[in-house]
Amino acid sequence: MQNEGQVQPPCGCIRLDSPLSQRKEGLVRIPSGCAISGIIDRSGRRMSGETIIKFISVMHDRSNGLGGGFAAYGIYPEYKDYYALHLFYESVSAKKECEEFLEEHFDIINLSKIPTRKIKEITDEPLIWRYFVVPLPTRLADSQLDEREFTAKCVFRVNTRIEGAYVFSSGKNMGVFKAVGFPEDVGRFYKLEEYEGWCFTAHGRYPTNTPGWWGGAHPFALLDYSVVHNGEISSYDTNRRAIEMYGYKCTLQTDTEVITYIIDYLHRKQKLSFSEIASVIAASFWQTIEKQPPEERETHEFLRVMFSAQLITGPFSILVGFNGGLMALNDRLKLRSMVVGEKGDFTYISSEEAAIRIIEPNLDTVWAPKGGQPVIINMNRGEA
Repeated sequence: MQNEGQVQPPCGCIRLDSPLSQRKEGLVRIPSGCAISGIIDRSGRRMSGETIIKFISVMHDRSNGLGGGFAAYGIYPEYKDYYALHLFYESVSAKKECEEFLEEHFDIINLSKIPTRKIKEITDEPLIWRYFVVPLPTRLADSQLDEREFTAKCVFRVNTRIEGAYVFSSGKNMGVFKAVGFPEDVGRFYKLEEYEGWCFTAHGRYPTNTPGWWGGAHPFALLDYSVVHNGEISSYDTNRRAIEMYGYKCTLQTDTEVITYIIDYLHRKQKLSFSEIASVIAASFWQTIEKQPPEERETHEFLRVMFSAQLITGPFSILVGFNGGLMALNDRLKLRSMVVGEKGDFTYISSEEAAIRIIEPNLDTVWAPKGGQPVIINMNRGEA
């Protein structure tokens, strides 16, 4: 569930009265909550996307059809060295303008429509295209940026300045697929069963204070970071103002967007580990920190003071996908449900244990993480 405040989109954002936006909120009410789920195979073996569709569909009643989506890692091995840009277009003219911008800044290796199938449950779809790109060497040299920062800045340039165009996925060897609809319908719409990856996350949305529209569905992503979220960020305005000081732009009217940028800022720019990031965004209370051993207390005190504006308050459970692993995290009071199960090399994470049991009934272990306690799964390598 989202509560982001009434932030008006800039002129570069897709308009709420466009075909991409369906203002159905208030017409449908299901007394439940958002659903999140994730699967990762630590060995790196790839699995069919059909599994994650089945996984999230068990929690159908936790969402209300106003948004569903998936993040998939390892799905583009033949293009693993290129950024995979997934875009929504409101019009042909927006597509033309955006492609001119991309050609000025990137070498486009391949472009095509993202394959979809017509189903009655998904309507008013935009133009949905995919581009495999690498920054042009001359543009990259002139920018004096590394290629990840260059690509991120280009993503924000499209999303804020090209009206009717929205980059909703921009990582390497991964992709986000989302729409207005129930998640299982979104999965079928995108033919997700035809993709294979080593990690998938999924989301079924139940918005409370914001519109159900294509850009506002989860996951939210920047470069290879993706976030699915169940909860409500009461600190959204503080978090948004703070992160926008570092060049990020929140334009999508959904609080989860700011979590993605906080993750990017702390991990890519500040070089924090994911366990340290968890100690920032779900920081322990001061009275808890005071009782910790001296070395641990010193670390947590530093993180709380140094990154106080990145503390997220309010109930939440999130799954953070990244290049090489997955992190699950509850708010420090554990006000949203989250269950973790393991079987061999597989780790399953979900809002409900019943959904995990449908995929793997014979788990080796199953538990509910404590509030603020991260679960970090890496691809048979050291901690990220």
